[in-house]
Amino acid sequence: MRYQGKVAIITGGTKGIGAGCVRTFVEAGAKVVFCSQYAGEGDAMAAELSAKGPGEACFISCDVADVAQVEHLVDETVRIYGRIDCLINNAGWHPPHKPIDAFSVEEFRSLLDLNLVSVFVASKRALPHLRKTKGCIINIGSLVGSMAQLHATTYVATKGAVIALSKALAVDEAAHDVRVNSVSPGNIYTPLWQEAIDAASDPAATRAAGDAAQLLGRMGTPEEAGKLCLFLAAEATFTTGVDHLLTGGAELAYGRKTRKE
Repeated sequence: MRYQGKVAIITGGTKGIGAGCVRTFVEAGAKVVFCSQYAGEGDAMAAELSAKGPGEACFISCDVADVAQVEHLVDETVRIYGRIDCLINNAGWHPPHKPIDAFSVEEFRSLLDLNLVSVFVASKRALPHLRKTKGCIINIGSLVGSMAQLHATTYVATKGAVIALSKALAVDEAAHDVRVNSVSPGNIYTPLWQEAIDAASDPAATRAAGDAAQLLGRMGTPEEAGKLCLFLAAEATFTTGVDHLLTGGAELAYGRKTRKE
């Protein structure tokens, strides 16, 4: 019950890291409003978690690339619960890997709307309420936002910007006692990872390579991401403007490098 009675908004909450955050916050006693474009899954998940408690979950269908829908998400949360204590901007997408020559300008702009502009819109709309509660914002970045990744120029650019935006917003909002941090996961075993494994010519080897990329010898779990976010929201009250790596040590020591395509 580390977050009992608090109200949290979590975007992209029906799958992967977002779902891990929703479950963790409800288990901590929070009232969680979460969104995605998967209405059927969202409604079922909200019913399941609310019945289990001790907190409760409310699902609102939302495409975070649509400004009006994001604003509606925040406004509905305030209408239902009267306050906001935490905003977790998690929704995003990693396009298939390809060199910059294969990305169109339109694809990049679309990804910016989804991965970056949505964070700006949700934060801006929620901040008047977060200032009243002295709440917090947690933005989900990515390890590759700081260390890059092969054939992922557009994704890396958006996640690097999320990390930078979080630091800049932390500077501005410190005067209002609103803390802003980011979490940058490495390999977290999500449905997207399983899709990549299933599509590989050698699924077992692909899973093994994913596990071996971390010093700890395994991928992280969505629940571990949720626990870190809960710690930042409930207990890390003297932490702001920090990018927290959730990577199992993947960024440490020398990795195998090659200039070959």
